Order: sequence, then structure tokens, then C-alpha cells
Amino acid sequence: MNWDVIKGNWSKMTGEIKSQWGDLTDDEIQQAAGERERFVGLIQERYGMAKSDAETQVDKFFANLKDAA
Repeated sequence: MNWDVIKGNWSKMTGEIKSQWGDLTDDEIQQAAGERERFVGLIQERYGMAKSDAETQVDKFFANLKDAA
């Protein structure tokens, strides 16, 4: 999924994001505001994983959202 589209629909996706990454607060999700690098950093920090692992999770998640739509 194109990150411009994700950014534009970020507020509509917060429920799905929260379902996937429940340890993130609503404020953290809103602060990421659809910015991929910021969101990957949040996942990396909150879940204590390598950046590449966080990137892979984020990319797979949004690819699956597109496939489900």
C-alpha cells in the first residue's frame, strides 16, 4: 500500500493498528500520523526489536490491509 494513501487514511486505520500492536497508546499512534519511519521506530522501541524486523512487520501489516480491502 502506498504510504501517501496510508497517511491520508491513518485515522481510519487506528483500530486495526491497535489490534495488531496493542501495547501502543492511542497518543503514540496519533503522533506517528502515517509517517512510516516514525511508526517503525515506535514499534521497534515498544517491542524491543531490530529495525529490520519492525519494518517487516509494518510492511506486511499494511500489505494485508490492502489485500483485505
